[in-house]
Amino acid sequence: MSTLDGTVLVTGGAGYIGSHTVRALREAGRDVVVLDSLELGRREAVIDAPLVVGEIADKDLGSATCNEHGVTQVVHFAAYKSVGESMGSPGKYWRNNVAGTAELAEACIATGVHDIVFSSSCSVYGTPEIVPVTEDAAIDPESIYAESKAMVERILYWYGQTSELRSVSLRYFNAAGASFDTRIGEDWTYSINLVPLAMKAVLLKDRRLQVFGDDYDTPDGTCIRDYIHVNDLAAAHVKALDYLGNGGETVAVNLGTGIGSSVLDVLNATAEAAGEEVPYDMAPRRAGDPVSTFADPSFAEATLGWKAKHDLTEIVQTAYTWHKSQLDDGR
Repeated sequence: MSTLDGTVLVTGGAGYIGSHTVRALREAGRDVVVLDSLELGRREAVIDAPLVVGEIADKDLGSATCNEHGVTQVVHFAAYKSVGESMGSPGKYWRNNVAGTAELAEACIATGVHDIVFSSSCSVYGTPEIVPVTEDAAIDPESIYAESKAMVERILYWYGQTSELRSVSLRYFNAAGASFDTRIGEDWTYSINLVPLAMKAVLLKDRRLQVFGDDYDTPDGTCIRDYIHVNDLAAAHVKALDYLGNGGETVAVNLGTGIGSSVLDVLNATAEAAGEEVPYDMAPRRAGDPVSTFADPSFAEATLGWKAKHDLTEIVQTAYTWHKSQLDDGR
């Protein structure tokens, strides 16, 4: 039986990108089971997939879940992801992101699961010397969060050398947006990303956004990033599972649009979606913020047959519609 005929285990599948990927997998006809602690995830985001509540570090639970549900492939999202928190609480990140992944890999190997798609990050590159960023750029993490992602990539590589495990590490650029039907989106409660913060500023009317630095060597003086729609990211995970199911070898792949958008580009797009300006103040630069970083997505297209479909306008419009719907529902 092909691994594509079995169930996909999605760890962290009740989170933001995880829940969109669960939905994409279900729409592709795959059976899915979600493993999530629900510390940061939302039960309702899983929609119709079975949910197992627990930790990835629980090897026995991981093994039992794989056996019970006939798991043949894994998509691994379950991780803490705050750069600032990682620098203040490093042990939390080493234990969950790194040691927890080792236990998950052991559970997979013990139950004959050999395909893992890992949610990595462009932060493994640190401040890239050359943009657009290709996969052969130097790995140079600048935070414990980023280091934990880089370490997991290496852990999966070495499991591939010592077992039949094969992996695709997807190095995301800046995930944003929401589902087009407003069914699921990004909970802004804990998010420190620009798009949800801009939405808070324009919708809640009780705060002003801080823009860190307007004196960079960019067209408008603000930092440039590669924003990618969460639905495009979800589609890439489906493609990565297909790649592994068809015999693909372990690889790391950038996921981005190849287009850089500045902070002010995002705020202007938000104003267009909302019909009003985003209230903001300029603040000094933050230490460690790269001036400009965006992906060269050509390897993803060549390897996975994947290319981003949605632009910044769609990203911001779906995010705005989602967040407004949550306020309208009283959430």
